Amino acid sequence: MYLYLNGEFVQSEAARISPYDHGFLYGLGLFETFRTYNGHPFLLDDHLDRLKEGLDTLNINFAINRKHILNITKKLLQLNSFDDAYCRLNISAGIDEIGFRTSSYEEPTVILFQKSLPKRNTLTEKRAAILKLNRNTPETGVRLKSHHYLNNIAAKRELGSATDIEGIFLTEQGFVAEGITSNIFWVKGDILFTPTVETGILNGITRQYIIKLAKSLQISVQVGEYRENDLLEADEIFFTNSIQEIVPVCEVNGKPYIGKQGTYANRLQSVYNKHKDKLFTIREIKGEGHIEHKN
Repeated sequence: MYLYLNGEFVQSEAARISPYDHGFLYGLGLFETFRTYNGHPFLLDDHLDRLKEGLDTLNINFAINRKHILNITKKLLQLNSFDDAYCRLNISAGIDEIGFRTSSYEEPTVILFQKSLPKRNTLTEKRAAILKLNRNTPETGVRLKSHHYLNNIAAKRELGSATDIEGIFLTEQGFVAEGITSNIFWVKGDILFTPTVETGILNGITRQYIIKLAKSLQISVQVGEYRENDLLEADEIFFTNSIQEIVPVCEVNGKPYIGKQGTYANRLQSVYNKHKDKLFTIREIKGEGHIEHKN
């Protein structure tokens, strides 16, 4: 398989990075994952915008350009003979001496990986479990999609090797946060609920997309701090992420839910399917509805 590394397309077995890269030594690195659909990188602009904000926080200088990343993505699809692909764009601080650095990093390590993905035609549901392990707090003002994933890995180990179950983090204060690799939504009555970013969650690109899409469909959305019982009393629950899209929940801690028969998950996914080989940014969605921020 080919990947892109610092300006070159190389076989993955031949790829090398320095042990002095501060992404390796100190975790100073970020990544974005996105999918291509018929060669189109869905919501690429939004992923690159979030990446740029994170790089500014880590003081890593890298000029992000949609055309450049798009060309790399398409070239890798060609080299790897992929139709659709999972893409991970990874940028770490780059090489420096051992020790903390306060000045900016000017020569980051840039990698774009891909792996093949099958076409997704129907919703795939999962079970869920409330984790005993709490969601840790962000290391900066907002949670970055960074190399610091021990909290997620420890949570995955808590669940074991099953692939059809997603863990749900609560914060230390007992508020519903997010999944191990996803954001979470639920429906009660005719309102779509999701935790606020003030709980310390990652502000997922698909999360942002679903909120905007729901508003455009005149679905009322409430964003706030919610307890476990608020979630468990839901009529419908689903996870979201950029690779798995919308994932309905059929069970939480043994309690059954409507799963892939859910009205809201299916309605949102049907529009998602129309958008995914066209949109570069959430800003292209037209129409506004109601969103309430719960204090």
